[in-house]
Amino acid sequence: MKRLLAFVLIVVVSFGIMGIFTPGLLKATKLGLDLKGGVEILYEAHPLTEGGVVTKEALNQTAKSLEKRANRNNVAEPDVTTEGKNRIRLKIPVSTGTTDKERDAAIEQIRELMKRPADLQFRSSEGCADGSYCTPVLLGSDFKEGAAKVEADEFGNPTMVRIVVNDKKKLADASTKLIGKVMAIYLDDDEISTPVVQTALTDGTAVISGQDSRAEAQNLADIINLGALPLKLTEKYTQSVGATLGKQSLHDTLFAGALASVLILVFMLYFYRIPGVVASICLLVFVWVLLGIFFLMGATLTLPGIAAFVLGIGIAVDSNIITAERIKDELRNGKTVTSSLRAGAKNSFRTIIDAHITTLIAGSVLYFMGHGIVKSFAVVLIWSIVVNIATNVFLPRYLLSLLIKSGFVNKPSHYSVKESEINAL
Repeated sequence: MKRLLAFVLIVVVSFGIMGIFTPGLLKATKLGLDLKGGVEILYEAHPLTEGGVVTKEALNQTAKSLEKRANRNNVAEPDVTTEGKNRIRLKIPVSTGTTDKERDAAIEQIRELMKRPADLQFRSSEGCADGSYCTPVLLGSDFKEGAAKVEADEFGNPTMVRIVVNDKKKLADASTKLIGKVMAIYLDDDEISTPVVQTALTDGTAVISGQDSRAEAQNLADIINLGALPLKLTEKYTQSVGATLGKQSLHDTLFAGALASVLILVFMLYFYRIPGVVASICLLVFVWVLLGIFFLMGATLTLPGIAAFVLGIGIAVDSNIITAERIKDELRNGKTVTSSLRAGAKNSFRTIIDAHITTLIAGSVLYFMGHGIVKSFAVVLIWSIVVNIATNVFLPRYLLSLLIKSGFVNKPSHYSVKESEINAL
């Protein structure tokens, strides 16, 4: 009886928590461009200096700069792609819960923010009353394109960054004045690093040391190279993406997902009885926990994300079906319900985990290799796998164990196994 009460208490508390927090989670979920509308802008890239050229590498780096800038300014799920030799297409969601005037102002702000070149500055604190670094010493245009490279220090660790400037005299004059002082590095007004000038730099190069790892050094080199890109962006056209299609897509997708979920629950209850009841409970917990993680991450939900969400539900169902079928097989072999649960859980565990690991690997590849909506799909898929292991691998076994040990569901029929199907040992 105690175990049955424990089972009921776990279910009641879980559903109570879900009932209280679910409305808030749904309301706080951020939606992407395809679901709530936004703005699409096409840019054409041009060299900042006369006689310069737009290289493929420079175009790709500029696209990354736009994406990073949008992320730093809390723009939800920007989609940035390059087109042809000198064009970049930018898609950004804009909230539709405002007036037309406020929406237009938000779009205009995004346009002004995005078309600026990456603003790299090396600053000093001279003349800054508050002790901040407000005086520009070197600008991004002072550095040669792609000249920042990672080098090994005296101990062989690749943690130094060497940079090359266009004007040796300018670097020499600036470094001479700042010996023993900080020359802070800023990108788009964000402080990146605060190296101290150790000596006058007269040969047109500078070495920044003190990074903790190669990854940190490479990130600093990428930032300097990004700020040195000789590209400016000209807006070719701006198109407002209406939210009507997004709302309809969201409505249709949610309806299809809800209908599929109901059919899945009915299927589980009809074919697996008690394991089906437990699976239905765990599936609802799975959905709620996944929503909670997205809320804590501040993630943006897009149509590909919803597709990955539904795929995650399918994976969770598979996990429960595999376990339930293994239990049924053990019951058909004449074992007791307790032994069948133990053996079925053990036999199904490796199959489920192997399938999850392979899917996790595929999701990780999509995340690290993809961009935009592909990365959005991968994030949801990866978290679906992680949450599924907790809520649809371990939790069902625990709940089934409580029910079986309570003594109230110890008949093979409770697990959709007929007496005629049981083989005598």
